Amino acid sequence: MPKKSDYLIDRRQFVGGVVGIVGAIMSAAVGLPLVGYLVSPALEKAEGQEWIPLGTASALEPGVPALFTFSQLRQVGWKRTKINYAVYAIADDTGHVTVFSDDCTHLSCKVHWEPERGAFICPCHDGVFDREGNVVAGPPPRPLDRFEAKVEDGQLMILVEA
Repeated sequence: MPKKSDYLIDRRQFVGGVVGIVGAIMSAAVGLPLVGYLVSPALEKAEGQEWIPLGTASALEPGVPALFTFSQLRQVGWKRTKINYAVYAIADDTGHVTVFSDDCTHLSCKVHWEPERGAFICPCHDGVFDREGNVVAGPPPRPLDRFEAKVEDGQLMILVEA
């Protein structure tokens, strides 16, 4: 018959406890950085706004919408993507420039300018916008979205989300 020890735990319980503690330390050493890596993109804050140059303001004819394009790099999670955008700019007789998005406010289809009709046309659901971007016909719920614009050193610039 084995002799009862004066210790609180026996050898088997001690080894089991040490293995459990070492396993917990190793799991924390590997797991915490992994969780940080997976969660960190969701915790990043938006970068704010930036001015994007579109082109020379002298290229605009008063009363005639001109199409401008630009690209932005977007970080979505771990993926960096280059996204292309298009906007319409129209200058009035005083030189004030208004810049519209080319996205229809109904379902975000791309609108295009038709000079013979004097309107922006959305081909998806027959949305029609006038020269100022206001809804003339169709299902769009509001006018075309506008960008804040300025002319600096002869360059037309718009303010966009970074």
